[in-house]
Amino acid sequence: MSLSSSPSQSVSNNPNEHKDTENLIAQVLKYHNQTKHFFTNYARGPRGLDWANQPNPFRRYVSSPLLPLLHFPVENSQDSTSVSAPLYHSLFKSLPSPKPISKSSVSQLFYDSLALSAWKTTGFSTWSLRANPSSGNLHPTEAYIISPAIDSVCDSAFVAHYAPKEHSLELRAKIPDTFLPSFFPSNAFLIGVSSIFWREAWKYGERAFRYCNHDVGHAIAAISLAAAELGWDVKLLDGLGFKELEGLMGLGIYQGFRIPDKPIKGKFPEIEFEHPDCVLVVFPNGVNDFNVNYKELSSAIMEFGNLEWVGNPNSLSKEHACWDNSGVCSEGSYKGFSAREIIRKRRSAAHMDGVTKIERDTFYQIMLHCLPSGCGSGEKQKRQLALPFRALSWDAEVHAVLFVHRVVGLSKGLYFLVRNEDHLDELKKVTRAEFKWEKPEGCPADLPLYELARGDCQQIAKQLSCHQDIASDGCFSLGMVAHFEPTLHSKGAWMYPRLFWETGVLGQVLYLEAHAVGISATGIGCFFDDPVHEILGLRGSNFQSLYHFTVGGPVLDKRIMSLPAYPGPSTDA
Repeated sequence: MSLSSSPSQSVSNNPNEHKDTENLIAQVLKYHNQTKHFFTNYARGPRGLDWANQPNPFRRYVSSPLLPLLHFPVENSQDSTSVSAPLYHSLFKSLPSPKPISKSSVSQLFYDSLALSAWKTTGFSTWSLRANPSSGNLHPTEAYIISPAIDSVCDSAFVAHYAPKEHSLELRAKIPDTFLPSFFPSNAFLIGVSSIFWREAWKYGERAFRYCNHDVGHAIAAISLAAAELGWDVKLLDGLGFKELEGLMGLGIYQGFRIPDKPIKGKFPEIEFEHPDCVLVVFPNGVNDFNVNYKELSSAIMEFGNLEWVGNPNSLSKEHACWDNSGVCSEGSYKGFSAREIIRKRRSAAHMDGVTKIERDTFYQIMLHCLPSGCGSGEKQKRQLALPFRALSWDAEVHAVLFVHRVVGLSKGLYFLVRNEDHLDELKKVTRAEFKWEKPEGCPADLPLYELARGDCQQIAKQLSCHQDIASDGCFSLGMVAHFEPTLHSKGAWMYPRLFWETGVLGQVLYLEAHAVGISATGIGCFFDDPVHEILGLRGSNFQSLYHFTVGGPVLDKRIMSLPAYPGPSTDA
């Protein structure tokens, strides 16, 4: 079963297709329920970490030509010859004029989205960090560019894999120069995103699929924000199925892998396959809406099987273990950082200090940038129109339940951010009757934030997030609650990973907003699913918690030394 395929462009009355759809949804629900954490037991995973077989975080294509990209200063320089990045908060108002496709602009796109941002070292251990976050810093996400010819890179249109350790492109194939102009606007190109599930399964077992799709969402947001720096917009091409995505990125080289009926351990390198998740079209901001002829595009991609693909994927582990698949936004709190400074200095906090507080207006400002339709437009929150949510092709399906701990001027308690106001009446009906559902004091008129109950939520936030202090020691923490089973039935099982993508995009905004106001954040993948629902009074599967997050003052570990991202050490950590 693959869940990357999009819905058919035509409606079918075939009863067998309807039955297949319901079977897929049943499989999705079975997996989702099977991989929940409970107070009494956790989802299945390794009992310890097999360090000898820790997956290499860097995919390389052996024998593919390596095409180095350019590097950029993190801080804006007064030197007129340097490439300055726009201020972070300015991107939410308007984008700069579009840059042409060049070695410099493509280099900057990857540098500010998926590149290494630093190395860390302590004792005998050294590991890399990236601009895009990842569950457990395991980085299952890979990226590919499908581009027209670029001077000093390739003399014809091409497909290349991005190698973050080298900040280089690995040329995989040359493609017809007519391919992109036949379907997309002038000066457009594609970014493909794939996942290596094994990297997450090595540590997290059967819950890995969830975390990989969180990371896809983080990557989509990271690419969207880096593109915005260059005056480019991004849209998800959601009319392509698994085979088209596989063909476009040249991932058909991987042997088929069948998930076993029971957990097994041994040497089976086919588990290191890359699952093609999605393709994004990157195009100049200001281009009017354009329609993609998916039927003709699919036919053209099928011809990619006849291309001369170069390079074989490196091996990531010696042995493997497999799990069976059963208003106007306020800018007063921003520090004047450029977008690149925020993006490349983003870090995942390992601990929160339990002391740092933020002002109420700062909290509201962060929430306003979490809205899918943007703030100040008068638009009812539903459609995903704001940066970076507009890269997604569906209406918002993910909300946020917030545990407010340390926000000056805002009572401690439980709050709810409604990101699709069509769901508001249903949410009021299915949650606890005693919830207030009142706008808090000073809340902007166009911010659909509601106070549910007052009280100290630190202990319950900690308990729900697998007893982790980080959920209680920040300024606030939250759970991302998706409109779940109705979405699967109305749109199809293919929406299951996409709901996790949406949580990842929202999480990336929270990361960057936190750093923009001078604090930090981190995603929390370990939480007790149904106890979260019990706190809210939710029954059944109409709404499900998919991802948790915390925002606050970080505790810095002085034992760990930071090193520059490039040139890095020779290790593959």
